[in-house]
Amino acid sequence: MSDNLASKITDSELEVMKLLWCAKDALPVTAIREQLQESKGWEPATIKTLISRLVSKGAVRQEKRNVYYYSPAITEKEYSSWATKDLVTRIFNGKASDLIASLVDSNGLSQEDLDELREMFKVEE
Repeated sequence: MSDNLASKITDSELEVMKLLWCAKDALPVTAIREQLQESKGWEPATIKTLISRLVSKGAVRQEKRNVYYYSPAITEKEYSSWATKDLVTRIFNGKASDLIASLVDSNGLSQEDLDELREMFKVEE
């Protein structure tokens, strides 16, 4: 998996990934299609295209049984890590401290979040 995979996964493709990450096992295309048609109102052709793109990108595995089954080739944690690095690089010129400052300035962090950050970075004296 390349480190720039996160920037290549679109918001719509991410919805497919979320569905696959929540599944206990590989899902047949019919199950994916039913869930996304119900939750997103997407047409079957759209869903098929999204799945095909994710397979091409290496984010999803395709397995032929009696029908095709799909499972994530990357974990949600891997994606989150790549997406965060990509965000920091693209928006904050590689400075994670600017991301934190932006969250603090915009009230994007709750007191609980701030307490957790303090605990994470607590330096023993």
